Amino acid sequence: MDAQGRGRAENIDPADQWVLNPNTGDYELRLSPSAGQSAVPGPRRSPRSTTRQGTRGRDGRRDEHRDEQRDVPPQRRRRAPQPEAAGGRRKQKPKKSRGKKILMWTGGSLAFVLVAAGVSGYLYYQHLNDNINSIADDGASTGGFSKDRAINILVMGTDKRSGKGNEKYGDKGSVGHADTTILLHVSKDRTNATALSIPRDMITDIPDCPTTMEDGSKKTIRGTQGARFNESLGQSERTPSCTMRTVTEITGIVPDHFMVADFNAVKTLSSAVGGVDVCLAKDIDDPDSHLNLPAGKHTIEGEEALAFVRTRHSVGTGGDLSRIELQQQFLSSLMRKLKSNDTLTNPKKMIDLAEAGTKALTVDSRIANIMKLRDLGMELGKLDMKNLSFATVPVVDNPAEKVHTTVVVDEAKADPLFSMMRADESLTAVKKKEKKEKAAVAARLKGSKSAASDVRVNIYNGSGKTGAAQATLTYLQNTEGMSKASQLGNAPSDLKKTTLEYAPDQADQARRLADVMGLSGSAMKPGKSEKNSQGLPAIKLTLGSDFKGAGVPISTPSKAPEGIQKVEADKTVCAK
Repeated sequence: MDAQGRGRAENIDPADQWVLNPNTGDYELRLSPSAGQSAVPGPRRSPRSTTRQGTRGRDGRRDEHRDEQRDVPPQRRRRAPQPEAAGGRRKQKPKKSRGKKILMWTGGSLAFVLVAAGVSGYLYYQHLNDNINSIADDGASTGGFSKDRAINILVMGTDKRSGKGNEKYGDKGSVGHADTTILLHVSKDRTNATALSIPRDMITDIPDCPTTMEDGSKKTIRGTQGARFNESLGQSERTPSCTMRTVTEITGIVPDHFMVADFNAVKTLSSAVGGVDVCLAKDIDDPDSHLNLPAGKHTIEGEEALAFVRTRHSVGTGGDLSRIELQQQFLSSLMRKLKSNDTLTNPKKMIDLAEAGTKALTVDSRIANIMKLRDLGMELGKLDMKNLSFATVPVVDNPAEKVHTTVVVDEAKADPLFSMMRADESLTAVKKKEKKEKAAVAARLKGSKSAASDVRVNIYNGSGKTGAAQATLTYLQNTEGMSKASQLGNAPSDLKKTTLEYAPDQADQARRLADVMGLSGSAMKPGKSEKNSQGLPAIKLTLGSDFKGAGVPISTPSKAPEGIQKVEADKTVCAK
């Protein structure tokens, strides 16, 4: 190819060479017959002899201009007629709608659609893989998400001033902090999710953190009591795995993975979707964050989007909690934009998102692969935005301070909220179908209850807490009058939730025990009975990690505590 031809190929927009295949729902690379190497790496195709010859004019020369206009794939061959099946025309499998197929690939909004392009082509796949930065999780995670259980992703925004143009925000040499931290919990059935913000100025204990250093060596970074939460990242050489351990100490939830975003992530991702829609109830002029916007609705991207999520002195009470609410509104709008048809059907936006996401984010090494990120995105994509809630860890002013600059956990409100997340309880109303299913589960508690003295139960300890089964046996026998209870040791494996199994003719015994133990209908498992040590039929109680102590109700609240800061992801709210 001559120099002029190479110049034409190099100027081609990569997004223009990727088109949506309506039959598969994937984006596929299409190279023009006269084009050189694509600006986005992709598979080469052997040119057909007819396209290489081109169209020749009367003087016998090849008409290159006409060839350039034929930048379309060759026409497909028609299939030979298929014999009709007995009784009529051969039935074809119903095709999924184009929109659903696209959503399956691109719905993982909080994963920042790292899988958005669909990666059809090994070289482009490798290109995206090379973009991904990763850090070891140091054993602080569950070992990775799976399709058959709830998913927990820790998303962190660092205030480290890395990247072009970010030195102007000050603290140029800072190693950064956990400036913005969100624990995303997606339910096992993918019908609902909670995105829990953790205030950066919240006082907590940071545990000892086994850490892999940059040179590959390992050491344990000593913990700190009574520290700001944001010190769990960056400070004292702490890595994201230490923030994971700190979050687990606070909430009782072990994250599956982490993702870390810097200033550039906000700028590039907001630009990749064509801007994020926000609303202000008043004018904002904040010289610290460089945000200057009048009241009303705006579409922001790049530097302006970064200024929006950083501002705090001009909104609410001027503190971090007001800034968190602003950030939640921004992320809600970003996710609505990500899942809109305007984004999902636009090849250029999809490729821009894939490029921006893989370059701007750092992930744990267990998902540092574009195909693993694709699988995660497909799971997150099943979520309905109407059932996603942003919440903030309930806090109160630090009572140890005369001038309040930090906060502490409000345990009375936080404990029920954490329990709901651990138990997969939604903070929002779910679809009618799920409501009916929940009503059927709750109905297991309704009906007659046997006398306590008639309850014959075998108790197993699957809580991981030593002596839990014996303590429960003593409580049931001595306090509740269940003299026929037996303690049969440890369960085969630890359980997250306490369960009560029983046969249909033992339902009245199960309801009595559930009432005493404070169990919800979801803990009750109709099935078969088992035998006790005397060979008599008995119901089976297996204590899980939700066991808090003998006589303490186990049930999880079905409603979020009053007064927690919450934003619904499908609603537009104007920042005040």
